[in-house]
Parts: sequence; C-alpha cells; structure tokens
Amino acid sequence: MLQIILLCVSAVSMCIGFIGMAFSRASKATDGNAKKVKKKKRLFTVLAVFGAWLLIGTLITMFSSKKAGLKIEFALFSDRISIFGFSIAKTAALSFVITGIVLIIGIIFRLFVFPKFSFNDPKGFQNVIEIAVEAMDKFAKNSLCDYSGQLAPYMFTLAVFMIFSAMTELFGLRAPTSDLTTTFAMGLITFVLINFYGIRKKGVGGRIKGMAKPTPLVFPMKILSDVAVPVSLACRLFGNMLGGMIVMDLLKSVLGGYGSGIPAVAGIYFNVFHPAIQAYIFIILSMTFINEAVE
Repeated sequence: MLQIILLCVSAVSMCIGFIGMAFSRASKATDGNAKKVKKKKRLFTVLAVFGAWLLIGTLITMFSSKKAGLKIEFALFSDRISIFGFSIAKTAALSFVITGIVLIIGIIFRLFVFPKFSFNDPKGFQNVIEIAVEAMDKFAKNSLCDYSGQLAPYMFTLAVFMIFSAMTELFGLRAPTSDLTTTFAMGLITFVLINFYGIRKKGVGGRIKGMAKPTPLVFPMKILSDVAVPVSLACRLFGNMLGGMIVMDLLKSVLGGYGSGIPAVAGIYFNVFHPAIQAYIFIILSMTFINEAVE
C-alpha cells in the first residue's frame, strides 16, 4: 500500500514539475519578475527530478528483490580467477587491463594527437596537457632536485594508474588499489627507488654512513624505519581506498532500490576526487623518502 502511495506521489510530482518547467520557459521574463521566473524554474526542476528519482526507485523496489538494508560483504584480498591454467587475483588481472588501456591511449596520443601540437601557439587540449606535465615537473623538481627529470614521468604514470584504478569502481569492479597486494607492490617499488638513488648518490658506504647519523646507535632504528616505508605506504593507501569502497557499498545497500543516481553522484568524490588526493599523498611521501635518502 505504501509503495502504491509513493508511486502516485512521485508520478504527480514529476508531472507537476515538467508542466511547471514548460510554463516557466514559455513565460516572458521582465525586469521586475526575472528573479521570480528563475526561482520558479529552479523549483519545478527540483520537483521534476525528485519525482523521477522517487518513481524509478519505487518501481525498482516493487518489481525486484533489491531491498534496502544495512549489509555489506567484502574480503581483505581480491577473489581469484583462472587464466590459461594460472590462478591470479581479479585485481591483478584488472591492473593488466588498466595498464593496457593507458598504453593504448598513450600510443594513440603520441601518433595522432602529439604531431598536431603547435610549439609556437599552443591552445585547447594542448594547454591542458602542458599544464599537467609542467605541474608534475615543477612538483618533482621542488622535492627531488637533481633526479626530478628521471622520476617525474614515473610519478605522473603512477598517478594516472591510481586514478584509473579507482574509476573502475564506477563499473562495479573492485579497484586494484583497494587490494593490499597491489598497494604493497607499489610501496615496494618506492622502497627500491629510495635505496637505488641513495646508493647512486652516496655509494654503498655513504648510504650506510648516512643511516648511522648522528650516532651509530640510531642505525638499527633507521633500518627498521626503511623497512617500514613500503608497509606504511601500502597500508595507508589500502585503508583509504578500501574505506571508500565500503562507504559506497553501504550507501548502495542502505538505499536499495532508491539508490538510482545518488551513488553515482557520491562516486564522483569516492572514485575520482578522493583517489586523486590519495595519489597526491602517496607520491609526495615517495618523493620525500627518496629525497631524504639522497641528501
């Protein structure tokens, strides 16, 4: 009975909203009532959108088994699939797919877009690309100085991978960055870079001496601190990305059939803006640790 009432209310609200929008467009706005006309248009638009959302949610609830409720299921590690007889995690397979997509986009960009760039009069999309690349170069130069030219492309690629990974949740998939194995692999790469550039700058002896400053007593703690870096980076990124995934799943389960549109809007934050913040944090921490090793 309640669903029938909601169905009628939503249908009436949607009809009133659309009719009001039509009359508002037809009415002529003068200097005296321009604000009133805009206010009416806005009000009828909200009414139409609300009515459509309530109608769709009610229909889904009536004709499907999708019910609202506080329930969530997730695993610490990703499910596994079999490919050519090998068992691998779904997130690992998805990482290969994302890498392939980024490579294809890069090749298409290099072959068909980059040759059309103007070096004398840049405009449009070229300006956007140049701003992004120059921002990463400047960002890396401020943190890494001598090695910024070598590490800026990797950091930029890392940011692209992390954002693309998070956006897979918009398609109902588990993001690779919400799997601890993926984030640990990324943290391990940072650990290798820290020691590689530290040894490259100071040599093996200089690297060891640097870890024994200001007194040899801190050497064991410096070793533990270095070993803890990939674990810290991995757990921080994993926890934040998993938290975002859990919030989205909770939102979908609580809304049930009335989840049309709302998770998509929330996904703009949890699957785009929030991952961009986490990518920034991961990259700035990686640069900071590398810079400490070469100082």
